[in-house]
Order: sequence, then C-alpha cells, then structure tokens
Amino acid sequence: DRQTLVAVLQFLRRSNLRESEEILRREARLLGDDLGGNVATVATSSPGVAAVAAVPPGKGEARGAAGSVLLGGNPGKYVLHSAPCLRVSSPSSKITHSGDVIGGAVVVEDQPDVSAVLSAYNQQGDPTLYEEYYSGLKHFIECSLDCHRAELSQLFYPLFVHMYLELVYNQHESEAKSFFERFHGDQECYYQDDLRVLSSLTKKEHMKGNETMLDFRTSKFVLRISRDSYQLLKRHLQEKQNNQIWNIVQEHLYIDIFDGMPRSKQQIDAMVGSLAGEAKREANKAKVFFGLLKEPEFDVPLDDEDEEGENEEGKPKKKKPKKDNVGSKSKKQDPNAPPQNRIPLPELKDSDKLDKVMNMKEAARRVRLGPECLPSICFYTFLNAYQGLTAVDITDDSSMIVGGFADSTVRVWSVTPKKLRSVKTAADLSLIDKESDDVLERIMDEKTASELKILYGHSGPVYGTSFSPDRNYLLSCSEDGTVRLWSLQTFTCLVGYKGHNYPVWDTQFSPYGYYFVSGGHDRVARLWATDHYQPLRIFAGHLADVTCTRFHPNSNYIATGSADRTIRLWDVLNGNCVRIFTGHKGPIHSLAFSPNGRFLATGATDGRVLLWDIGHGLMVGELKGHTDTIYALRFSRDGEILASGSMDNTVRLWDAVKAFEDLETDDFTTATGHINLPENSQDLLLGTYMTKSTPVVHLHFTRRNLLLAAGAYSSQ
Repeated sequence: DRQTLVAVLQFLRRSNLRESEEILRREARLLGDDLGGNVATVATSSPGVAAVAAVPPGKGEARGAAGSVLLGGNPGKYVLHSAPCLRVSSPSSKITHSGDVIGGAVVVEDQPDVSAVLSAYNQQGDPTLYEEYYSGLKHFIECSLDCHRAELSQLFYPLFVHMYLELVYNQHESEAKSFFERFHGDQECYYQDDLRVLSSLTKKEHMKGNETMLDFRTSKFVLRISRDSYQLLKRHLQEKQNNQIWNIVQEHLYIDIFDGMPRSKQQIDAMVGSLAGEAKREANKAKVFFGLLKEPEFDVPLDDEDEEGENEEGKPKKKKPKKDNVGSKSKKQDPNAPPQNRIPLPELKDSDKLDKVMNMKEAARRVRLGPECLPSICFYTFLNAYQGLTAVDITDDSSMIVGGFADSTVRVWSVTPKKLRSVKTAADLSLIDKESDDVLERIMDEKTASELKILYGHSGPVYGTSFSPDRNYLLSCSEDGTVRLWSLQTFTCLVGYKGHNYPVWDTQFSPYGYYFVSGGHDRVARLWATDHYQPLRIFAGHLADVTCTRFHPNSNYIATGSADRTIRLWDVLNGNCVRIFTGHKGPIHSLAFSPNGRFLATGATDGRVLLWDIGHGLMVGELKGHTDTIYALRFSRDGEILASGSMDNTVRLWDAVKAFEDLETDDFTTATGHINLPENSQDLLLGTYMTKSTPVVHLHFTRRNLLLAAGAYSSQ
C-alpha cells in the first residue's frame, strides 16, 4: 500500500541510501499515481530494522532460498512478502549481511536478540499434524528418483530440528517428545552430538539461554541443491499445501541452487556435516594471495669449516663477494603472492640473517623425500607425565622442545648437548666488556645451565605453546583465559595478554615473528602483536569454540579450526573471512599449510584428513586411515610428504605430491564447489608407524627432513 511505501522511502532517504530510493521509486512508478505491482511490501513481525528489496519486473521466478525472503538471515526482523509469485534472493541479487546495496537489495542488520530470534517460532500449524507433515515429506523424498534423493535427503536434519523447536517453543511438550523419539534415529550419525543437546531442550524456558539453539536460529542452515531437485521439492510442497514445511524452508534454510547435474550421495557426504550446513559458494569466491613473499636478498658467505665455528658464536658475518646465489634463490616474484608491504612485517635483525644462512646451509644437505625415500622418525616420549601433557612445540631449528601440562606448568627442554642458560643478573652484566668478540657468550650465566627449565605462571592447564621464529620468546595459552609471553633469555614471563574470558585452546606465532594468533572457547580468534596489550584483530564467525589456529606461510592469512566442524581462512589485513571449508564430521584439531602456500590439510575427531585448494576454495582430497582424533599434521620441508599423528597411537605418511597432482579444476567443479574424490586413499598412504601406547600430539620436520614426533606414554 502507498502509505507503507512512503514510509519506506523516507527511511531510505534518512539512511542516505539515495540509489535504492531511486530504484524503488522507479519500480513503484511513484512518479505518477499508479503504484504498479512490482514492489515487495513490508510486513512487520517485531520492532527491528526495515529492509527492502525492489524486484524488477520479470524476475519473479523462485530462486535461492524460496518464498518470502528474510533479509540478512535474522528472524524477527521485517520480512518481505511478495505479490502472487515468489521472489527470492538469487545469486544475481545477493542480500548481504553488511548493509551494502547489492543488486537493488538493501539490508541493515543488528545483532540478534534472543527473544526476537525465538519469536519467529510463533507462526505455528496444528501440533498433532507435525509428525504427518514430516513423514509425508520423508516418504516423498525416499520415493523420488535416486539422483534427487541424495540431495533432498539433506533437508531431513534442519527440518527435524526446526519442527521440534517450534513444537517446544509453543509448549506442545508431549507432541515434541513423540516427534523427537519417532524421527531422531533417521538423522545422519554425525549429528548425534547435536541431537543430544537438542533432546535436553524440552521446555520453552530451556531455549532462552541456549547457545546451540541461538546459533541454529540465527545462522540459516545452508543446503546446496541442483535446480531440478529444488523444483521437484517446491512442486511437491505446493501441491500438498504443506505450508508448515514450506514456511520453515523459507524462514530458516538458505538453499544455494546450482545449475547442472544433481550431486551424488558420495559427493554430498564429503561436504556436509558442519553445524550450519555447507558453505555458500559465494563465501569462497574472494581472491586469496596464497603465494609466498619474496625472501630478502643478502650475501651468503661460503665459509670454510673453521669460520663456521666462529660464526656460531654470534659474530656479525663477514661480507664476501657472492660466489653462489643461495641467498637470492627466489628472485622472481610469485604471481599469487600478496604485495610485499600488504601488512607491516618486522625488519630482519642481524641474528635473523645469520639464522637464515644456517637454514640455507642445512637445506643444502636436506634429504629429498618421496615414496622411495621416506623420512626417519625420531619419537620423543614423555614418560611419567602424570601432570598430563596437553601441548607440545619444537623450535624451527629443532634445538628445543616445550611441553604444556595440565598442572599449569610449561617445561622447556634442550634436545641438543647445548644446555639452557639464563642471562646474568644486572650487576654481573655491568662488569662485562661490551666490545669483546664473544659478548653474547659472556652474558650467559653458566651456573644456571640445565637441560630443563620450568615456567610457572598459569593457573590452569596449558593448551597451546609456540616458539618465536628467532627462539627468543615462547607463547603459552591456558584454561585460565590468558596467553603468556615468556623470555627464553631469562626464562621469566614478560606479558600476560588478557582478551579471552574463557579457556584459550591454541596460540601460534607468525612465521615472521611479532604477530601471534589465539583462539578459544569464546568462539573468536584474536590477532595480537607482542608489543600491544589489546588484540589488533578479532575474527568472529565460528559458531562454536575455536580449537586450533595456524598462520599461512606468507603471514597474510590465518586459518582457524572449530568445534562447529568448519575451517575458516581470515585475512589479517582487514579481518574478513575469505574461505569457509565444510566436510569434517567432528571438531577440528589440527591444521597445516603446504610449504608453497597453495594447500591446507586439516584433521579432526572423525579420523579423516581433508585437503583443500586455497586458491579455488575446493576440497581436493580425503585421506582415510586413522581411527581416532588427529592432533598433529605437518608437511615435509619441500612439501612432498604429509605426516599425520593421531590418538590412535600411529604416525602415518601420505604422498602429498600425488594427492595434489593434476587436479581437475574445470568450470563445473568450481561452479558446484567440489571435485570427484577418489574412492580409495590407500594408494596415497606411504607408511603407518605404531607407538607402543603413546598418542601422537605433535609432529615436526627438521631442516634436513628428519621427522620428530612427540606424545606422552599412557599406561592404560
């Protein structure tokens, strides 16, 4: 009606959205008196934020998520009802969460309020018919053609949850109970944990403060379905006049429609299983600079053996005319690399350059691994670790190993004959001749030399540890909600970073030092710099705990794995989420980037290792073999081999070259978001190595490609 239109136009003008106002005026032909029939009128369902979409004539066919579309995905906001035909957001006019104007759709969104979220369950049908509705749809899907059945079966779980919650919200407790009991056994096994939580919600009051509940309500469940299957479903529901189910499909599901062949059961099973369904294809379209940064150039002295000895004392190296070009091996800029100055990185110190030189010398002696040449594995077993080993890290040069323990201690060991020493006291330091050649040796206090240093400070189990690349610092994060930075010169705590209010599950230094990331029970990851008390970035988006974090080798991106069974890739520069990967059936516990930055490997409680192509945003491999949670993943230094370590007491080696070679990424796979995974990953498995009774919690390849593994012996 005209009055609503005028109100909406005024709102647009107040919000400075002139362009949308113009479009709406044109569409409504408000220039004359005739209002036309093309304007979606606004029906309010609770006080909130108005959102308008003008639908151009001729675009009235159903697309995307069907029916009256709920803008921004938040129930309890203004809902668009359309004229006789259905009008929906489609890939061509995307409705975004940011308040942008895209394809003539305007969205203004605020944070969901629990009561507003729940009020969307008010519209209700006859409670006694719910079981009939659901079993009717179930019968229809099970009797449809095989090619459609697999795709439409994805509807069972989200519909089951929403219908159950609707019954509970409207206080039909006995109907809800019988509905749950009748149909919960039909759901896929990987939803069992979620269903356990759901079964405890039996009264309207329970729903108020429940996080799982809120997540399910505020984030639309995403289903990826081919156009043919979708049309089939729509026709069935309209013929049956099954409005209850149709309303849920419109309100609570986001159907990502693609043109082409329906996907097979195997393809769908590989991709589903996360808390909010699959990722929208749009989510993985942003450009990602996955290439490596150019190494800084400096001269590499070709030392004789005796000079090498001097160099290790920490003397600044003598510059010599360059005889080889090891230092300048990456002259060419990687076309996929981010600009060198895209994010500010710390300057290289002299000691860093020295370390790079040592690294290159080691690299020259590196063993080339492959199916014919597997690495030796050196296993560090923590014996009598009755304190409960909860985290391990090894320095890049493999000289130190750190363990985080459930008794809140952090223990650092030297694994070379060189003992750990602290710097002398200030009084003693003042007596040292600062000009002497071996000043770096003299400042160390021999009396403090020992193989083990224990760091006290946390007040809860230590869940993550990470050495800085220059080996001067160590990070640890704990159940006490803090991340601590320790000095490895004095073995004391320098800073406690307080930002998380709940346990912090993981932390990691950037490959360039200075920055580090942490993730915790509060569902966000935070980016920090060592010299700032407050986080520089907060990455919010996961629907459950952030269980593991990893920096991309170029330091411009951060990957996070979560208990919501998804992996997200975040851009450090602007904090945006640029990739969402779904496919794991349990919480993610390990992440590893390939050395060339192109691929990501992820491991979870489901015992599968999934491989992802970051550039295309696709799953490109699935490695099956482990029978328990995978806590450790690491690529060899040249990326030929992927090692995985698990709670099933094994280390497995996989052929990474073969897994990633000749990937078919044609237009179809990119459009549908998956490739055809080989049935059998056994031909990629190069070896399985059992421990006696030690779960593997950490893996590390030395600079010469010896594989180090670590875990605590468990007697049971």
